[in-house]
This record gives sequence, structure tokens and C-alpha cells, in this order.
Amino acid sequence: MAVWDDLTGQDDAIAIFKAAAAGGSRSDADVAADAAVPGAQPVRASSMTHSWLITGPPGSGRSNLAFAFATALLSPGTPEGDAATQRQVEARTHPDLAVLSTERVIISIEEVRSLVSSSQFSPSVGRYRVMIIEDADRMSERTSNVLLKALEEPPERTVWILCAPSDADLIPTIRSRVRTVRLRVPSVADVAELIERRDGVDSATAERAARHAQSHIGMAHRLATNEEARRRREDTVRLALDVRSVSSAVLAAATMLEIAGADAKAITEERDAEEREHALRSLGVEPGGTIPPALRAQLRQLEEDQKRRATRSLRDGIDRILVDLLSVYRDVMMLQLGSASELVNRELCDRLDALSAHTTPADTLAAMDAVATARQRIDSNVAPALALEAMLTSILRGATRKGTAQ
Repeated sequence: MAVWDDLTGQDDAIAIFKAAAAGGSRSDADVAADAAVPGAQPVRASSMTHSWLITGPPGSGRSNLAFAFATALLSPGTPEGDAATQRQVEARTHPDLAVLSTERVIISIEEVRSLVSSSQFSPSVGRYRVMIIEDADRMSERTSNVLLKALEEPPERTVWILCAPSDADLIPTIRSRVRTVRLRVPSVADVAELIERRDGVDSATAERAARHAQSHIGMAHRLATNEEARRRREDTVRLALDVRSVSSAVLAAATMLEIAGADAKAITEERDAEEREHALRSLGVEPGGTIPPALRAQLRQLEEDQKRRATRSLRDGIDRILVDLLSVYRDVMMLQLGSASELVNRELCDRLDALSAHTTPADTLAAMDAVATARQRIDSNVAPALALEAMLTSILRGATRKGTAQ
């Protein structure tokens, strides 16, 4: 199986990376030999460059494509990727691969400095040393400048792969030194086919998960394979639709926070336990045994890292709720405008029809603006409860004005 087989909806981007991986492994003699063959389309080494930026909306597969490209670059002699290298890349154990991903709100300058330092090493077993930064948009300007120096004068066989939602999320000097490959949002059908094939779920479940996730591959996987995640999404959507008064808006906001917290806990709890068990084992402490005082500082650091991850996971959970609410008002707008576009929440068609009849497109647009404002406020560290309460109250006010006018 080729390393590219589990990627979906990104044929153009895959073609670029496959050509780069193939070109980077070819000598000038190989290129000249291809050129001598009538009708041949040689892959030129110039298609390879030392720094890349993969951009695309959340869930489009930026990280998956980055690791597939890394596998192709690290595999001996083939842009399709060999199985042994693929296993090492998936486990993040390949000696010529370094990955920086953060579960905090920002990537620290110390983390980037350490990565830049390791990028100076020569490849040990492969053709390249590959450095991947996921969520590169989480670097501050000062941190980005540390990376900039590495991109300006990289070692000959070091390849940088950055991932971010948009090239506008990075400073201009970094953008000018990378080759940008933009991903598109895969279709619901493409994501559903991938989920059905890879996760072994039935076609109806895969289609519904892909549609509710709005083609976000990771979220579609979770909705397709986790019944609790599906139930939590349904609960949050119905909560917003059931708001009828200011008091119910306040209660709905509190319940949404509880749901987001439960979702974040479900994601992080099992991983936290595995990390702690692994840390204790590596320190030579038996499960349930007493931790020597000299080792407690290391476990405290692990606990601090897990707390920061929990904070980010909670914020991500709240944002997922807001994205789901946006899908509701998007559906209402489609109904109000008579669009033939597929509804994201077609299981709620009766309620969406009623809401579209009760409000105007201007009201729906104001509701979508309220959700977007709540996302911005939470991103600016406004208390999530206050941001959600203000959002739901604003939406309610617009619906009430329409009802009074009628």
C-alpha cells in the first residue's frame, strides 16, 4: 500500500509532493536520461525545495499529508514510501524525523530553538533529515524569527514542513522562504468513503459523520466511531434550538460548557493515564508504588503539561460546539434563500424549517455573526461562560424582535 492511499480529496497536492519526492531522489544524469526519451515527462530535481508550508482548513489533512511526504522522503529509493519507514514515521521513531506539535495554546521559543538545533545534524540513514512543525500558526513573532534563521540557511539535506490553516498566519519573512501547497476542503463523499474503508463502519454512519463534521477528517472519524461524541453533538445543537428566554440562554451556556468539558475529558483522560504509566515505568517505579522524592519533580512536570493540554482540549471542545452551531444557522440560511445545497443537519429538517420561517435571512446572518464573535472572544481569553451567554442572548434577541414584529 502506498503512503498516499489514506489521503483523500487532495489529488493536486499529492501530485506535487510525489513529484518532489521523486525529483529529490534523482541525479542530473537520471534527468538527462529521461529527457533523451521521446515523449517522456521527466521529473526534475528542481521540484524539490528545502522548506514547505501546507495550508488548509481544519480537518483537511494537513498533518497527514506532511507525514506522508516525510515518509516518501525518508524511504529509500521510492516516492511511494516503504512499509518499514512508514511504521517508523507513524510511531515518530525514525532517526531522521523530528516533529514539533503542541498541546498548549502557543509553541514556546525553547521548543523551536531545540528543533532548530537538531536540524543541523546530517541524516543518519535516509536521504534527508525532515523537520515537521504542526500548527505553525501557534508561534509568536519572536519564536517565528528563531525559525526564520534556520530557513534562511538550512543544511543541504534538511527539509522543513510547516502546517498552518493559512499562509497569512505566518510572518511575511517566513512565507517568502517556503513553497506553499494549499489544500481544499474534501467533499463529504470523499471523507465518508475514507471513513467507511479505514474504520470499518457502515456507509450510513460514515456519511452522517462526514456531513456533521463538515468534511473534517479527524472529527468525522470520532463521530463515526464514538457514540458518546455523537450524542454530545446532538445535545448541543438541540440546546441552542431550545433557547426561549434569557434564563434558558444562561442555563444552555452552562450546559454547553459541561458538555465541552466532558468531551475534553474523554479525549485526554485515557492518554493522561497511559503517559503517567509509561513515565513511572521508565523511572523504574512499579504501578501503585511509592514515588521517590528525587523523581517527583519529573512527574510534576508531566502533570503540568497534562493540565495545559486539558486547557487547550477544553477550548477546542468549545470551538467544536460553536462550529456545530454555525452549521445550524448555515442550514437555516440555505432554506431561507431556497438553495439546493445539502443540509448539514438534515435530521433536524422540521425544526430548521420552522426556524427559517420564523426568522429572516438578516436575523440568521446576525446569529452567525454572534457565534463568530463568541469564537473571537474566547480566543482572546474572555471567560467562555460569559462569551456563550452573550452569544445565545444575542441570538435570542434577534429571534424575539422578529416574533414581536409579526
